[in-house]
Amino acid sequence: MNAHSSAEPPKGLRLYRTLFLSSLQLSAFTFGGGYVIVPLMRRRFVEQLHWIDEEEMLDMTAIAQAAPGAMAVNAALLVGYRMAGFVGALVTMAGTILPPLLMLTVISYFYEAFRDNTVVALILKGMRAGVAAVIADVVVTMARGVARERRLLPLLLMAGAFAASYFFAVNVALILLICGAAGALDTLIRRRREEKP
Repeated sequence: MNAHSSAEPPKGLRLYRTLFLSSLQLSAFTFGGGYVIVPLMRRRFVEQLHWIDEEEMLDMTAIAQAAPGAMAVNAALLVGYRMAGFVGALVTMAGTILPPLLMLTVISYFYEAFRDNTVVALILKGMRAGVAAVIADVVVTMARGVARERRLLPLLLMAGAFAASYFFAVNVALILLICGAAGALDTLIRRRREEKP
């Protein structure tokens, strides 16, 4: 079975357990925010479990980024809701929130010691390099997904969004609004064309 096909997920408690443990594991071993968790979620739910296809994962990533709040939590909520409805969303949210909550609680008690510790500072510097590599992987993977469609508008939007944010420092919210509006208009036009005999 390839990464683009979907398999039937288990039912009941097995499904909730898999969702919870998957989101818990992804959250516990992911440093660097939402962009870092996306390729790991893709690997888990698209490539390993085959529960979601590539295109749907791209759509969920776009929605998670556009919605207010932490991208990792938004993405987990969407995956949980897609797989098991409202309860699934709660399960994946709990799995995603638990590791940072515990870590931040511990760190808050020892903040002064962590802040001045040279070893901790060096570890965090090393993590930043790893995070940059994972984010680059996300960009390449998502760009391939867009390029596979072989449609001009998505390619132009992708290139334009990159240029606007990198070269012209345009606000990300504005870029998301413009891309979302263009995508909605494009979908509407294509659906109307398909409906015509």
